Amino acid sequence: MDRGRLIGISLIVVGLGIAVIAGLFLAIQAGADDEFSVGGAVLGAFFVFIPVAIMVVFGLLLIAKAGQEAQEETVMRNQRRLLDIVNSRGQVGVHEVALEMNVSVDSVKEMVHQLVGLQVFSGYVNWNDGVLYSSDAGQLRDLDRCKRCGGDIELAGKGVVVCPYCGTEYFLT
Repeated sequence: MDRGRLIGISLIVVGLGIAVIAGLFLAIQAGADDEFSVGGAVLGAFFVFIPVAIMVVFGLLLIAKAGQEAQEETVMRNQRRLLDIVNSRGQVGVHEVALEMNVSVDSVKEMVHQLVGLQVFSGYVNWNDGVLYSSDAGQLRDLDRCKRCGGDIELAGKGVVVCPYCGTEYFLT
């Protein structure tokens, strides 16, 4: 369990503990003292409620932030794993990677595009054949014909060229 989540849980537990202790104290005082007024009890409860509410809200926020950071870390770990798999093997099937990583093919496609956007993946992919290729970016920059079918390639976006004939995408990072 990470530190943010632990601090958040601690804040919530302490806040609720204060609320219980204050509630018991007010209940005992109300029952034992005939001069204890309802207005005093309400005022006391209000002054206890403010710090308790602050502690519980900050605790919940810390837990939510810790969960979000854990998700982002998982995404980065999966991206790193995908990059390592493709770079170490040079050529790998998209379905094979999806099975190995226990994710969907669409997730693999999304991760490839994220890695291209981060400019850390250079290579190409043919989504029709379902094969990812790692390649040196220098070789791809000089490319004017598709490596798969020999057709002319076209610029499709920043750092991305596509063969309109076979659908192979080349990522120039």
